[in-house]
Amino acid sequence: MIIAGLQKTTLIDYPGKIACVVFLAGCNFRCNWCYSSELVLPLKIVNQPRFSEKEFFDFLRERQGLLEGVVVCGGEPTINKDLPQFLAKIKNLGFAIKLDTNGSNPQILKDLVDTKLIDYVAMDIKTSPDSEIYKNIMQEGIKMEDIKESAGFLKQGNVDWEFRTTAVNTIHTKEDFQKIAQWIGGPNVKYYLQNFRPEKTIDPEFEKIKPFETKFLEEVVKEISPHFKLCQLR
Repeated sequence: MIIAGLQKTTLIDYPGKIACVVFLAGCNFRCNWCYSSELVLPLKIVNQPRFSEKEFFDFLRERQGLLEGVVVCGGEPTINKDLPQFLAKIKNLGFAIKLDTNGSNPQILKDLVDTKLIDYVAMDIKTSPDSEIYKNIMQEGIKMEDIKESAGFLKQGNVDWEFRTTAVNTIHTKEDFQKIAQWIGGPNVKYYLQNFRPEKTIDPEFEKIKPFETKFLEEVVKEISPHFKLCQLR
């Protein structure tokens, strides 16, 4: 496990909690519009500053009573075989844990929920389930059925969760968002759209892409909101 970043305080990444964010390097997706290339591309990971586990847990001990939660993100955290042990150490210090994931490892997700090692899950929905985009960004061994299985599991309500999509001009259309809503919608589902930021992307060409107009995304939210308990633009 490579700890490649630490945001010491956040009021927005863990709903309702004062938290920190720990970034784990490595990912099994290659989203060209991703602006965390330093956590995804091996050649960049090598040059990324690292934290030892000792440094990280020393930090957490110093923040006991000040922070309430830890957000574990990446990259894709579930590709790390020692993730359960890592989360257990965080839990033992009394922190709630939010996991950010692309949903590619449904069995690991289920195990973490069943063993109460995570308290909140934010699952990224990249695009509509029938889009070629998903096939193009998933690395070897990942199937669309894995993504669907993770989404279906979360909708059972065994843990607090949300779905979210980074909306990318030239990648997504209004029809894509309608298909996403039909796929993941439900009376207990929270879904958030967040606009793409054209910075340090895996494919530099995406740094030239102009984000969606806010008005367009507000229209999308209004149209698909009936499918959800809560649908908002972040």
